[in-house]
Amino acid sequence: MRHKISGRLFGRTANQRKALLKGIVSSLLEYQRIETTLAKAKAAKGIAEKIVTMGIKGDLHSKRLVLSYIPNRAVVSKLFSEIAPRFSGRNGGYLRIVQTRNRVNDGAPMAVLEFIDYESIKKPKEEKKKDKAKEKEEEKKEDKK
Repeated sequence: MRHKISGRLFGRTANQRKALLKGIVSSLLEYQRIETTLAKAKAAKGIAEKIVTMGIKGDLHSKRLVLSYIPNRAVVSKLFSEIAPRFSGRNGGYLRIVQTRNRVNDGAPMAVLEFIDYESIKKPKEEKKKDKAKEKEEEKKEDKK
């Protein structure tokens, strides 16, 4: 008989492992980018990509399936309103894993798990901040005159 369990176990029971992956996927959908260990990132990537695919479908059944996995309604609504429309033209490959460093404490390889268009989302926000900073500087110059 084959008593081996396929997949990564992370030294946890099945319920703990499921809760861990649910938390990672929920955080990923909320923040668009997270840093975690390489093994956890690889395990969460497959689950997150399936959830984004359900978000692209957008029907009621998909929403209910996603809500059964991620109980946070705000994150689910963000998935269906913001994240899924960005990837409607893609057939998969919504996430990337970038290895970053080894953790100081135990030497575990760390990685960043992010959506592939994270940089393009990040840039407009930074430009808005820069524009606001320039406006404040111009106001200060005008006040001095």
